[in-house]
Parts: sequence; structure tokens; C-alpha cells
Amino acid sequence: MTPTAQAAGISITLALAFLTTAVGNLAYGQIDPRRGPAGCVPVSERQMERGCYILVSETLGELPETPLYWHIDSFSTRAAAETAKGPRGTVMEALGKIWLLSIAEPDYRSSGGTHEAKIGPLSTNRGIKYVAAYMQAIMAPGAETSVHHHPGPEVLYTVTGEECMETEQGKFVGRPDGPGVIVPAGVQHRLTITGTEERSSLVLILYDTSQPFTTRTHAHTWTPKDLCH
Repeated sequence: MTPTAQAAGISITLALAFLTTAVGNLAYGQIDPRRGPAGCVPVSERQMERGCYILVSETLGELPETPLYWHIDSFSTRAAAETAKGPRGTVMEALGKIWLLSIAEPDYRSSGGTHEAKIGPLSTNRGIKYVAAYMQAIMAPGAETSVHHHPGPEVLYTVTGEECMETEQGKFVGRPDGPGVIVPAGVQHRLTITGTEERSSLVLILYDTSQPFTTRTHAHTWTPKDLCH
């Protein structure tokens, strides 16, 4: 497949995901001010500060069959972050900082900057072409998503506040300086913002480009047990 055709395929996949989100918003009737738009939408469609917004989508292609982690580094300038960027690195400005986000081996370290976190391992499959979608998410306590799943792992790095992810395997709580939250591919889940302060996070969805970015349907076979309430 040529780079142009591959890019077109990725654009179509994301467009379908965004259309699903838009239909979901109409179904809800109005935007929940605690959460913002339903699902994650392109930053170009931002209508308010709160919400989950896709800032960057980076084509990674097939990944090596070695354990991979999400490495999160912060830098004082974008130029310094760009200089330190490796082959699967992405520079992004979000939540008042400049970040270098890398999908790499466990012992990877960028040159310079502050190493904020290493989250993983990330479960990926041989022969799959992946895209890393990086998001900024800001929501207030009480906000909650619908049940959904992704065709690849979703990872949350909590910067402020507290969030609780309920899955078929139980609940996982994200807090600053705590372990990241990882939801494997295909696992149904629902996110609830807990605690007493506004939650802000960086989010990674490492997804298979041949499948929809997000699947949100009433036909889910799993019903949350309200473990995060």
C-alpha cells in the first residue's frame, strides 16, 4: 500500500469514528457539562474546555515483537523535545506542558527532559498496522462514559484528579504519581471521574487501522457493576 493510500485509509477510519461520536451526541440531546462531548473528538471540533480531544494521530505501522511501553517525558521547549524524539516518538502540547510520547522498549530513555512515567507492557499483535492516537481529557467529578471498547489498548496517564475505570476484570483507579490504567484491546469498559477535583489526563489509544477506532453499542454483553460509585 502506498503512503497516500494508507493515509486515506486512516482518515476514513477516523471519520467513521467521529461520525459515530456525533450521532451519540445527538442521541444524548445535549452535552454533559461535566464531561463535554460524548466520546473523543478532534481538537478542531472543541466547543468547551472539558472533554476528550484527539490532538495527534501518529502512524506507527507494524510493531516489533518485543515488550513495548508508553514512555512519557516533558520538556521545557518544543525544539528540545523534537531533538530528542525517537523513531516512534510524538511531540505534543497539552495541559500546559510540552510532551514527548514514545512507544518503545522498557529501557528506553530520551535525551534530556524529565521522564514522567513508563506504562506497560502494551499488548499488540504481529502483522497489525497500528496508529497511536494521543488525547487530552479534562472532566469533572461525576462525569461518566458509556460502555465501549477499542481495537487496541487504551492507556490513561492521570495528571490531576482521580479516575476509575471499570472493566470486565474489575476496577482500576488512576491518580497522579500512581500506576497508569491500561485497558486491553476488545475489553469492554466504562470510565467514571471520581474524587473531588477536576481530572486531567493524557490518553493513548493504540489501535488497529483496519477496525473502527471505538465501538459503542447497546448490544454489549457486559453490564457494569457500578464498582466506581
